Amino acid sequence: MDQIVNVNEFQELAKQALPKMYYDFYSGGAEDQHTLKENVEAFRRIMFRPRVLVDVSKIDMSTRVLGYPISAPIMIAPTGSHMRAHPEGEMATAKAAAACNTIMIVSYMASCTIEEVASSCNAVRFLQIYVYKRRDVTAQMVKRAEKAGFKAIVLTVDVPKLGRREADIKNKMRSPKLRNFEGLFETEVRPSEGSGVQAFASRAFDASFNWKDIEWLRSITKLPILVKGILTREDALKAVEAGVEGIVVSNHGARQLDYSPATITVLEEVVHAVRGRIPVLFDGGVRRGTDVFKALALGAQAVLIGRPIVYGLAAKGEDGVRKVIDMLKNEFEITMALSGCPTLKDITRNHVKTEDERLRSTL
Repeated sequence: MDQIVNVNEFQELAKQALPKMYYDFYSGGAEDQHTLKENVEAFRRIMFRPRVLVDVSKIDMSTRVLGYPISAPIMIAPTGSHMRAHPEGEMATAKAAAACNTIMIVSYMASCTIEEVASSCNAVRFLQIYVYKRRDVTAQMVKRAEKAGFKAIVLTVDVPKLGRREADIKNKMRSPKLRNFEGLFETEVRPSEGSGVQAFASRAFDASFNWKDIEWLRSITKLPILVKGILTREDALKAVEAGVEGIVVSNHGARQLDYSPATITVLEEVVHAVRGRIPVLFDGGVRRGTDVFKALALGAQAVLIGRPIVYGLAAKGEDGVRKVIDMLKNEFEITMALSGCPTLKDITRNHVKTEDERLRSTL
């Protein structure tokens, strides 16, 4: 791993390590993959306004999310089926998160059971959930998460139906065996044509779930609830009204609605709507420590890392995941120093200039 100098290089290693079907599943987006490219490209259009002659001999990246301390504002996003990337699956990812002193959000579609992940190491974890047509299945998972010591529920709200992922359709992607649901219902679908993941989602996901149903979720758990998949001011306000404890600005890694906006371009809209009442987390396209800084300057409390974690896992297992997080932390620390920000509180909106601002200043 000595030759790897940045997070992007793990993608090529993962491509070499994984069967094409699985690499395409992890790396692909919806339809034309316009938003997939934009999630990354939009960061490149934001420039810094660094401040100099500030004492940056000590840099403090630590923060808290829902009161839980983490070493840097870099968390692990929920991504499914880690055993397809590495035999140890989510247990390896969880150990890496614990070693890096950060929070892992475990996917509802994890290969390992939530009890296995919980017993793999001692750390703060959240559980991401979908709401299934069979509400009893979702309720049971939430109860198990509480019992296993998970600290929050992250409700994904942008999947009433699964986005059209053409690589999975071409590859006749099999839906995975999900051991969390053994004995409840069959999750494996081997399609004669099309995507098994799509076939499973159509059968399982509840497309009628709406804002009023947040009350149902609240009624079955005492854990804080965050909603993941907010992209507009209007929905941010609805989330606040619904009484959730946090928002994740996300377009599902560009796997749902193509031509939805790159998440970094709408982060500020959501932050302004929320007005500090609840924390706003962010995911989508973070590949550099500079991206972490830009998201925080635009109002995010922390960022979630998705695909790079899976690429690190596929390439080098637990060590690969640790390396991905450490690289991002190191780059972020340098960015803070070179921008004149010894602590996270010092990172302000004045430290970045968006493309719109640059265009306005040239008129």
